[in-house]
Amino acid sequence: MIKNFSRGLAPAALAFAVLAPAAAHADEYALTDAITSLPVAAEVRDGYRRELCPHWKDDDKNGCSARNDVLIEEAIEAPTVGAGCTITGGAWHSYYDDVVIYVPAGIDIDRPIPFAELHYSGGYGWTTERRRRYANDLGSDITLVGVTARSNRQKSDQDPATWMLAPGVHCRYIGEWVATKHRWALSVDQAEREALLRPSGSGCPCG
Repeated sequence: MIKNFSRGLAPAALAFAVLAPAAAHADEYALTDAITSLPVAAEVRDGYRRELCPHWKDDDKNGCSARNDVLIEEAIEAPTVGAGCTITGGAWHSYYDDVVIYVPAGIDIDRPIPFAELHYSGGYGWTTERRRRYANDLGSDITLVGVTARSNRQKSDQDPATWMLAPGVHCRYIGEWVATKHRWALSVDQAEREALLRPSGSGCPCG
């Protein structure tokens, strides 16, 4: 099972977490193999509604929503956590656009695989409980990631065929996208697969 990735891992390590290759010299091939091992299927778009995915729940019963759990874990300067898991202060780095944010409200917690893409690539057949587990997934450190609201809005519900991060961070993004699709047994469509393979064939993973 794919789980417990560290947000500090280089993209090569993310690919290893998917495939666990035997030798380090396999780095340059691991991500390509991970991409090509994903099932290819046409998207199923009928029936998608965001409210089908209950999110920001406190499923671990620690008094904090999944959003606040991620804010606390990802902070590069620890915030103050008050009554009711109210978060003040702190600082966060958005790797999407290399920006540091000092206000908790300025951080969006993104899912590299957005709810719409989840539905299109297999989640349309899920139970509400499985969608809830995905929406609040704290068992993997890459399902939820803190980024600027601006970059999250730019991405919206696009997949790598229509939206990609800049060189330098795109390898990490692709590694997280692919690993999350494996973790949740999701498919890719043909255009998405081709978009993922283009940069992976040009040097990703690039620790």
